[in-house]
Amino acid sequence: MSSATGDELTARARILLAAVRRFAADGMAAPLRAVAADAGVSAGLIIHHFGSRDGLREACDAHVLAVTRENKAPVLGGGGAGAMLTQLAQVEGYAPVVGYVLRRLQAGGPLATQLVDGFVRDAVEYLRQGEAAGVVRPSRYPEARARVLTEQALGALLLQLPAQQEHLDLDELPGWLRAYSERIVGPLLEVYTEPLLTDRSLLDSYVESRTGHTSER
Repeated sequence: MSSATGDELTARARILLAAVRRFAADGMAAPLRAVAADAGVSAGLIIHHFGSRDGLREACDAHVLAVTRENKAPVLGGGGAGAMLTQLAQVEGYAPVVGYVLRRLQAGGPLATQLVDGFVRDAVEYLRQGEAAGVVRPSRYPEARARVLTEQALGALLLQLPAQQEHLDLDELPGWLRAYSERIVGPLLEVYTEPLLTDRSLLDSYVESRTGHTSER
C-alpha cells in the first residue's frame, strides 16, 4: 500500500480537528457536510479518509484518548505538582476535547462505553506509572480504582455541563472549564492527600468480610 501524501495527511488532520469541534458544539448527530465545511473539504473526502460517520467518530475517539494520555501521564508519572499546574494553566485549550467527551457520553451507546473503557485502560497505566514514581499509593484493586476515578471524573463533568441545550458554545466553554477546575481542584487534592476518614476500620472490615483476612496495609 502506498503511503499517504503530505496533502492527504494535512486534509485528514484538518477533518479530524474540525469533527471534534463540530461534534462538541452540535452533538454527535452533527451533519458531515458541516464538518466538511469547517475543514474546507468535500463530504466525499471525509468518506474517503474515514469510510463512514462511525469511522470518523472512532478516529475522533482515538484522538481524544491520545490527547488525554499525553496530558495526564506527566502529572502522575513523576512530574508531580509542577506538571499538574502546567496542565491547569492550559485547560482552556482542551475545550473542544472536553466538549467532545461530554457529547459522546450524552449520546450513550456502545461507542460511548468503548470511549470510557479507553479512558480506564489509560488510567490504569498512568496510575501504575505514578506508583513506580512514588507519587501514587499502590492499590488492592488497580483496575477497579482506575474505573471509579474515571467514572467519577466524567460523571461530574457531565452533570455540570454548562449547556444542556442543542448547541454548546465552545467560546464560552474555556471560561467555564477554568472556573470548574478552580472549584474542584482544592477539594479533590484534599481528598486524595488527606483521607476523608480518620481511621481505616471500615476498609479493614470490608477486606476481611471479602477475604477472611485483615488487610495488612
